Amino acid sequence: MPKEADHLEGEADKESKEERAQDACEETVRNTIRANTPQASPPRFVSVEELMETAERVTNMALAHEIMVNQAFQVKPAELPEGSLERRVKEIMHKAFWDCLEAQLKEDPPSYGHAIKLLAEIKETLLSFLLLGHGRQRSRIEEVLDLPLIQQQAENRALDIGRLSQFIVGMMGLLCAPCRDKDINKLKEISDIVPLLKAIFSVLDLMKVDMANFALTSIRPHLMQQSVEYERKKFQEFLEKQPNALDYTEKWLEDTVKCLREAGLDGSSAASSDPPSLLSLNVHNHAYLRLLRWDHTSDPFPETVLMDQVRFQEMRLEADRLVLLSSVLLIVYTTTGEAISGLPGLMETLKNTINIMLADMHTASFSAHEALATIGEKLCVELSQCLSQHGYSPFSADRKSILRGQISATIQPDNTVRKLMESRLQTYLLASLEYSQHKTPPPLPGGLAPVSRELKELAVHFSRLVNFNKLVFSPFYQKILQKILTAGESPDTEM
Repeated sequence: MPKEADHLEGEADKESKEERAQDACEETVRNTIRANTPQASPPRFVSVEELMETAERVTNMALAHEIMVNQAFQVKPAELPEGSLERRVKEIMHKAFWDCLEAQLKEDPPSYGHAIKLLAEIKETLLSFLLLGHGRQRSRIEEVLDLPLIQQQAENRALDIGRLSQFIVGMMGLLCAPCRDKDINKLKEISDIVPLLKAIFSVLDLMKVDMANFALTSIRPHLMQQSVEYERKKFQEFLEKQPNALDYTEKWLEDTVKCLREAGLDGSSAASSDPPSLLSLNVHNHAYLRLLRWDHTSDPFPETVLMDQVRFQEMRLEADRLVLLSSVLLIVYTTTGEAISGLPGLMETLKNTINIMLADMHTASFSAHEALATIGEKLCVELSQCLSQHGYSPFSADRKSILRGQISATIQPDNTVRKLMESRLQTYLLASLEYSQHKTPPPLPGGLAPVSRELKELAVHFSRLVNFNKLVFSPFYQKILQKILTAGESPDTEM
């Protein structure tokens, strides 16, 4: 016993040393995390359950956000990747089920166990499609697909699955969307019971998707206020779990205020015509405009717009394309002069030529230098033909050389024409945010008329996204701006 006690004591000392070593290790980890965490947000260790709960909240918030900001959002049938293990297992299981059903129906007497379960599932699905005004259809489904009666008919060998299947197909034809009429007609051409039931379930799955999309379309106009409150609540819950979840947003607004103060555009300058009540709105609009020039490779995106990062990236790419397109067209009309200014259809012809060459502008294989050189050559040819057809003097070699050189020069970010078009485009988008409060489109800056349609579409998309974000996150922005703005100034931060 003493030896055992000594052994136990030695084990206890060993465990105590290990615990001290583990504590020291954990303290080192904490210090490392503390050193790499902003001082305003001390580290907080969370459990796996908290992380899973937070992830679920963020997922739900992202889905609600997608429904509101993406007018083309639709539910799509789930499709497993071709050749994946999951798809193979699903195919094997389904084949086994349908083979078993076919074997049961071929028994003598037939066994209807699987078939009745399928009919019950079909009945439940059909009833789920019905609306309040579908009383007659509900009664008819309950009458024909009476499961106790069907069970009794099966026991007495009087069940006619073919007749029930035809009724189901007819009811599906009444309840489906017009786009499913072809699928319903194909069902009517199938005579074998098992292939028909299998096809019925495939079409029912499509009808479920149609019903979900119909519901989304119907309720979207009524979801705005609820969605704003829901997203704000979910983000607040996320913020409680992650106290430093607004660090990048705060830096985004701080940098915007700094830029505006340096430019004298924050409303604090005596020369500014903006009243103090518009100060916070001015900051916000310029902050969102900066997102269209964001360097996504080096600067973390603000947390409050993180769900829309891809959308802002796409809008930036579109803005870059419109800047380059309008720059080239401005150079063409400035270089060529009045000879082509009034020619019908020429602008669209030149625009289409440039668009074709810029189609792959943002792919890795795109060479801007080669594309602009090709654009210069093609435009010179088209302009020469156009001038000749309308009786003007031909395009001289010198003028062609000048035009090609000026077009190629737009590759440089500091090119005068390119900078001018970029500034005017930014001015238009900023004005679109200000004018969106009054539902009045801003005037189009000079030189952007050739891309007016595309620019207006971009402005509508941009304004809609920004305004929804303002509605959701205005309380968080207000608190941040109150800390950032100059002491003694209390601007109206209502959105």
